[in-house]
Amino acid sequence: MGNASSMLTQYDIEEVQQHCNHAFSQQEIVSLYERFCQLDRNNGGFISAEEFLSVPEFAVNPLSQRLLRMVDGLNFKEFVAFLSAFSPHATLHQKIEFIFKVYDSDGNGKVTFTDMLDVLRDLTGTFISEKQREQVLTDVLDEAGYTKDSLMILSDFVKILGNSGLKIEVEVPVD
Repeated sequence: MGNASSMLTQYDIEEVQQHCNHAFSQQEIVSLYERFCQLDRNNGGFISAEEFLSVPEFAVNPLSQRLLRMVDGLNFKEFVAFLSAFSPHATLHQKIEFIFKVYDSDGNGKVTFTDMLDVLRDLTGTFISEKQREQVLTDVLDEAGYTKDSLMILSDFVKILGNSGLKIEVEVPVD
């Protein structure tokens, strides 16, 4: 795909579609490419964390610091793959895998009580106390058959979220 200022070929579009499991149409990929080029201000072919922070919705997201670790330095194909978890065409498993990666901030494939507590802290801010957060999380884990000492892997997240009846819907506007 060359550098960010070059145009996408039909082959590039199809390759990106395949890479993201056809989560986006060809027109959506073209729109995402235009947005990618807008964000890639230095035309380096990748988007830095600072460039991502220029998106107001991203900058104000309570999980933005966690997400920045996931997005810093993405090329276009990786950018589309990252966004594919937000597509209405993404499977529940793909969405759960994305959520797992948000919780697994050190990328070791395991999520601890502390990891979950950190995310809950990011999401709730000062609205609830640390003790309340710990109690809520302990209760949720207990209900799912886990304890504070459990190390959760992706299959645990799939088991809990996949069997919960939870419908995960988050969409990213591509225009």
